[in-house]
Amino acid sequence: MIEQNNNPPALDADANAKPWQALRRLTPARIGLGRSGTSLPTEALLDFQYAHAQARDAVHLAFDHQGLGAGLAERGRASLLLHSAAADRHTYLQRPDLGRRLDPASVQRLRDHAQAHPGGVDLAVVVADGLSALAVHRHSLPFLSRMEELARLEGWSLSPVVLVEQARVAVADEVGELLGARMVVILIGERPGLSSPDSLGLYFTYAPRVGLTDAYRNCISNVRREGLSYGMAAHRLLYLMREACHRQLSGVNLKDEAELHVLESDPQPPAASNFLLAEPPG
Repeated sequence: MIEQNNNPPALDADANAKPWQALRRLTPARIGLGRSGTSLPTEALLDFQYAHAQARDAVHLAFDHQGLGAGLAERGRASLLLHSAAADRHTYLQRPDLGRRLDPASVQRLRDHAQAHPGGVDLAVVVADGLSALAVHRHSLPFLSRMEELARLEGWSLSPVVLVEQARVAVADEVGELLGARMVVILIGERPGLSSPDSLGLYFTYAPRVGLTDAYRNCISNVRREGLSYGMAAHRLLYLMREACHRQLSGVNLKDEAELHVLESDPQPPAASNFLLAEPPG
């Protein structure tokens, strides 16, 4: 007599986990987290809460302008400390419009500097805390070293590095206008994500002046060790600056084709090809 086994074979948990584990090694995105009943496993839930706490801490972290100023001085670069019209962090988060303008004392300080150094500059450099001072603390100095080296090769004159507390992107337009700068770039902490609390953003404007909208700016985002490298970010920014000087504009009418030029000028095939772009087998 043949005994019938009504019990289904036991499933190998690793068999379902392995494909997702392989994919998870390729991305910081939260995929293949598994489940415990109708909820997340404890490890995944704690990891999410930890990432959320990191993002909140990045938003509220105080701007270490003294440390940045000391680091710039070690590299032989002068700096100016300014403040936006937002008096404190609470006001900054509640009133974005105040973060886009300088307070009266900062305006006067820039006017005094411009009067003492007439003639303007080619490039005004601004560093601001934005929504992640952590990003500025980690990445602004190494990026500036790359960018300023390339800018000097172009023969461009640079302003002192202008450090602005409680600032939004548009504050750079006022700084550039007061300094009589042909161009301005602001390094600012981007809004933290749940896998990137330290992402640095670069915003570039040609012929800066108060009242410009985002349509007049070019953005290079996610500058950090796990994102866009300092060297590539500096290369892309310098490409935009050269094109802006040639066309006398920036923003939506200025396309970033820097990567395309790099690929076209490289005679060697990449070491690891993208299977999506590879030619199908003949």
